[in-house]
Amino acid sequence: MAQESPAVTLAKSQAATGRSPRRRPLARLGFRPRELLGRPLLLLAVLYLLLVAGWTVAPGLFTGQDPLLTDASKSLSEPGSAHWFGTDNLGRDIYTRVVHGTRVSVVAGILAVALSLVVGSLLGVLAGYAGGWLDQVLMRLVEVLVVIPGLLLSLAVVSILGFGTTNVAIAVGIAGIPSFARVVRAEVLRIRGSTYVSAAVTSGHRTPSILLRHVVPNASPPVLVLAALDIGGAVLSIAALSFLGFGAAPPAPELGAMVSQGRDYIATAWWLTTFPGVAIALLVLSTSRVARALERTGVPS
Repeated sequence: MAQESPAVTLAKSQAATGRSPRRRPLARLGFRPRELLGRPLLLLAVLYLLLVAGWTVAPGLFTGQDPLLTDASKSLSEPGSAHWFGTDNLGRDIYTRVVHGTRVSVVAGILAVALSLVVGSLLGVLAGYAGGWLDQVLMRLVEVLVVIPGLLLSLAVVSILGFGTTNVAIAVGIAGIPSFARVVRAEVLRIRGSTYVSAAVTSGHRTPSILLRHVVPNASPPVLVLAALDIGGAVLSIAALSFLGFGAAPPAPELGAMVSQGRDYIATAWWLTTFPGVAIALLVLSTSRVARALERTGVPS
């Protein structure tokens, strides 16, 4: 009787114990904190994202003012020590509104990416692992969504659901489903043919167990990088829809809506549009920079 090779024996032992060749999350993403010191732009991006995280989790720690509080006597005050980012036409503090508006935009962006991630991953896993007619049907549906521009699809969905930040986030999330579905499907197809998955099937493990223990964890690194990259894009799309009037209703602070409201005063009060716009730009650039750094360091499987 021929002896099994060490690789097959190892794969079978991994399948039997429910363990596949996985690394710790940070190592699997290629994230090495020490590299930040030698990459100033990446360090600045990380620091800004940490600041945004603070604004999102606890905005009261960064400003004690009410973003809806008006003061006609301070209308259109220029940036200064009293109001770092100036005030708007109603005397509301722009810095306070940027902090709270960033929180609204980031939460909406995370909701949109979470929707895209969950639904897209589900479609990708089903299509990639099941194959056959199910793969063909699901991928044809995904391709239909791909050919429709994301902003146009978001506009169509939000027109059906109605206005509001939550509905805008759902619309942007639906538009982002195809990218996640295609990435996850490609990873599942690659992993499905691996030795440890074949050994798990041979050992009699059921399909849900194989998916949860082997396929999904090993397909997650590139999907997480895509999610990190997509948050910035989702925030930008939400800001664009809010700029067009589909998002948060006044007087609620939201970055895109703030830019839209300040455009009538752009010649006399440049700070009304500049600071919210810079906040959006820095958030998008920072998330993109961090995601690209993770992508360049390599995403081990």
